[in-house]
Amino acid sequence: MLETVVKLKFCTLSFYDRYVIAEINEGVHLDHQHNEALIEITENHYSKPFVYITNRINSYSVDPNVYPRTTRVKNLAGFAVVSRVHMAKLNAQIEQMFFSKPFEIFSELEDAINWAKDLIKKN
Repeated sequence: MLETVVKLKFCTLSFYDRYVIAEINEGVHLDHQHNEALIEITENHYSKPFVYITNRINSYSVDPNVYPRTTRVKNLAGFAVVSRVHMAKLNAQIEQMFFSKPFEIFSELEDAINWAKDLIKKN
């Protein structure tokens, strides 16, 4: 069940009990500053393990150097990328190499949500 929606200048975050779905705005270059804002909001929201799901419905870029910091988020259990775009999936495979927690790539949001729920159950 959706708990709350937070809109930032560069994205929209939809918070659920144990996962958050992020939709980054078209054309954004997600850098260290954006990442710190996302970390602060999710750390303030979750005091228990959660999964971050990025629903890549828009075209944007990510600095892979944000992932080592993201990996250190205490309650972050896993990370999922959802996209139907081949190039976005290839980019996510590169990003995956910089992340040391469970990281999966999906074509459908529902599959990512099911994976997140299963991952939380295992924690």
